[in-house]
Amino acid sequence: MENPYINDNTNAPSALDNAINDAVENLPFVPENFNSAGFIKGLIIGGIAAYILTNPKAQECVFKAIVKGGALINAGIEELKERFEDVKAELESQK
Repeated sequence: MENPYINDNTNAPSALDNAINDAVENLPFVPENFNSAGFIKGLIIGGIAAYILTNPKAQECVFKAIVKGGALINAGIEELKERFEDVKAELESQK
């Protein structure tokens, strides 16, 4: 039984994929069944990964961003704990 309200477009290519594949469609050295968009995305992701893995300055920036993000998450958790304790104390004072 299929749900008519759910569109299953998981295999549909995006507009960017279609644009890339259309752009390289007429190049003579690209086969017809070659997924150019996937190849170009892989090149970009691989290039970024290689740059980060081989450049100490880039690694330092990534690690700093991770540490700052962790600090923000910890601050948010502490704030939630404080709010929880405030509500708990307020409920106890109403008894």
